[in-house]
Amino acid sequence: MKLEDMLNTITLGDSYKLIKEIPDNSIDLIYTDIPYLIICGGKGSSPLARRIDKICNTQLKNIKAGINYKILDEFIRVLKKVNIFIWCNKNQILDIMNCFQNYYCDILVWCKTNPAPNCNNNWISDIEYCLYFRENGIKLNDGYELKSKWFLSATNKDDKQKYKHPTIKPLELVKRHISHTTQENDIVLDCFSGSGTTCVAAKELGRQFIGIEVDPEYHKISLNRLNGILANRTNKH
Repeated sequence: MKLEDMLNTITLGDSYKLIKEIPDNSIDLIYTDIPYLIICGGKGSSPLARRIDKICNTQLKNIKAGINYKILDEFIRVLKKVNIFIWCNKNQILDIMNCFQNYYCDILVWCKTNPAPNCNNNWISDIEYCLYFRENGIKLNDGYELKSKWFLSATNKDDKQKYKHPTIKPLELVKRHISHTTQENDIVLDCFSGSGTTCVAAKELGRQFIGIEVDPEYHKISLNRLNGILANRTNKH
């Protein structure tokens, strides 16, 4: 598959294979929300604990096993300069940071004002982590509103209902990050496209984009989303 065939659309397929079709030094930014490494169970037997474990094994069953970190080498290969946002959970932070230890790093956070309550002896899950890596020569655009390392909002339940993805990130936040680190017509790559938030943000900001998604349902939802169609809209409408 040629680069132009993947440009400004979301391709259905295995990102570990399709990224090898992308030429060296051709991408300006990678912005991706990788499958989280989630350890289920061990949270107790309360009704809330059982409900959380059920969610983990149903809604998150296809995105709880983490990633093969070898793809990070491909990230570096396809980028003109290292310029990467990676959303991950706390179990992945150390491994990913070790892979990019030679690059400048910031830890960005999304702080939720209405997280699900904790159960038993655990902290509330009110923070999500995004690791940002860059090398010398990456221009960060001006704008005070773009430079904050934290973002405060309620959990985006409406987006989850619209686009059926359990880990969808706020479009406003994704646009802020892309605006800060890219220029008009730059190419933004998301190898784990999910519901298409990265691609929608890039499109609205006048950037080019490449999305890759392995799940046929999410792929269909994300393509429809690019065209303004909600996942919960019936064919009759």
